Amino acid sequence: MAIYHMEAKVITRGTGRTACGAAAYMSCSRIYNDYDGIQHDYTCKGGLVWEHVFLPPMAPAEWNDRATLWNAVEAAEKTKDNRLAREFIVALPVELDRAVWTEILTGFITENFVADGMCADVSIHRPKGRDHDNPHAHILLTVRPLDEKGAWQYKTEKEYLCVRSGEERGFTAAEFKTAQAEGWEKQYQYKTGRKKEYMAPSEAEKRGLERASKYPKATKFGRQNPISARWNSEEELRRWRAAWADAVNRALERSGVEQRIDHRSHAERGLDVKPTVHEGYKARKLEKAGFVSDRCELNRQIRADNALITQLKNTVKALMSAVVTTLADLALAMERLRQHIILLRYHRSCVRKRRAEANDYLSKAEPMYQSYSDLTREIKEKVVERKALKQELAALPVLSVFRRGELKKRIAQLSEEIGELELSKNGIVSGFGKESNKEMSAVPKEIKAAKANVGALDGLEARYTGEIEQSGQEFDRLKDKAKHYDLFELTDARLALRPQVENEAKESIRKDIPDRKLSTWDYLLSAQETDKQLGEDGMERWLAERKRERRMEQAQRERGERDERQRKPKHRGMER
Repeated sequence: MAIYHMEAKVITRGTGRTACGAAAYMSCSRIYNDYDGIQHDYTCKGGLVWEHVFLPPMAPAEWNDRATLWNAVEAAEKTKDNRLAREFIVALPVELDRAVWTEILTGFITENFVADGMCADVSIHRPKGRDHDNPHAHILLTVRPLDEKGAWQYKTEKEYLCVRSGEERGFTAAEFKTAQAEGWEKQYQYKTGRKKEYMAPSEAEKRGLERASKYPKATKFGRQNPISARWNSEEELRRWRAAWADAVNRALERSGVEQRIDHRSHAERGLDVKPTVHEGYKARKLEKAGFVSDRCELNRQIRADNALITQLKNTVKALMSAVVTTLADLALAMERLRQHIILLRYHRSCVRKRRAEANDYLSKAEPMYQSYSDLTREIKEKVVERKALKQELAALPVLSVFRRGELKKRIAQLSEEIGELELSKNGIVSGFGKESNKEMSAVPKEIKAAKANVGALDGLEARYTGEIEQSGQEFDRLKDKAKHYDLFELTDARLALRPQVENEAKESIRKDIPDRKLSTWDYLLSAQETDKQLGEDGMERWLAERKRERRMEQAQRERGERDERQRKPKHRGMER
């Protein structure tokens, strides 16, 4: 089934990634990085289907070799946290073949990236040996524009904050040559007593101040290249996402496939189902090894909740579209809709319990982990202090008796404090159910997953609440139809059907919930709340009273008829 997936990343040295490493991985090749001297070898990696390098007209021809291209990118960036490249990972439709995939990617990359001056490196992966088919493509793009001669342009340019007549404005180095002739001056730091203050040299000369720094005042990040600014904008990313969906849908249409993909979110499309989260190969690898991944578990719960919501909605549609022609039909429709609302309330109560558990975990886990982090930092500081004191002690001459005694006393004190802190820290580790400090590295991810789960449960509760209100309105419409029937007979018919409908509802709950257990107490509470919502909380009692009254009326009529017969004269005896 064709799905929409487009993941955008920026490869930066600040996160430990390199453009050469990313290119070697996606092309399953070997690339030597001249910048740091590391050889990236992925020649043993399988699953490569197709790869190609796309260049704009102004780019040097030798960049058709990806190693040359990405080493040129590495050489153009000088700092340790430079942004090197932009990467897209897109899902490819399993309904199409390799030839169509390459056609889609070629058109999409040429029209949206190469035509705009970017160099693009693309590879198609189709991993084998997995439980599911996952064809996808990696697209690696340059982030620094090229000029007409094929040389790298600047991404950002120094912008000096100049002043004239009290007005401050930014100028680049080239712009300042013209601005200087118009009376604009750069600002430098000057000593004004104990403080330093930015001002123009002419103002400082009048006040007889001494310059404190040779560097002029400038904006923090400089002025971004307009082309780079457009490439980095959210509007451009949204345009690329829409363009990919259009390209894939055109290919699906040409191939006669009815399935289509949509780049918009569920909210933008008006869907009330909750989207799943991206699992990734690490989570699937954990699941395959027999462990439970938080992401996979969350997706399983989301899919189950979405399936339940869809099923309940279909139930309401079926009930309201059913033709009600007799009292028995109306009684069955009203009872099924009542049970539907009970199910919604029951599942909402389960969601609230799960959210309460998650909130309870967070209320305990977050302060505990904060204490763990504080203890870790405190232990580290004391260990560093003890190490420094030990080095000082080792360097002291034997005759420095007094100082050596002080150091030994402090070292012993620090060792005792470290031991106590370690005990407290180990207690927190045990409280999380972990066996070592190494396992504690997973706690932040668990806390993050719990927060995401709380957010998902909040949305699910809101959906259940909306369904409950909508179903209540549908029930009111059925009540309007019930005005044309005898209330006593309708109520009697409904209560006769109720045990059967309740058993069906309870069986559906046992199938929907993971542990197959039904909380009788929660079900009764849901039924009471539903009857109160529908204004039928005393229906059984009302019917019992009406039946008792009818029996009394019937008995009274029979007694009256018997008395009447007894008072009636016997005509045959009177004639005699």
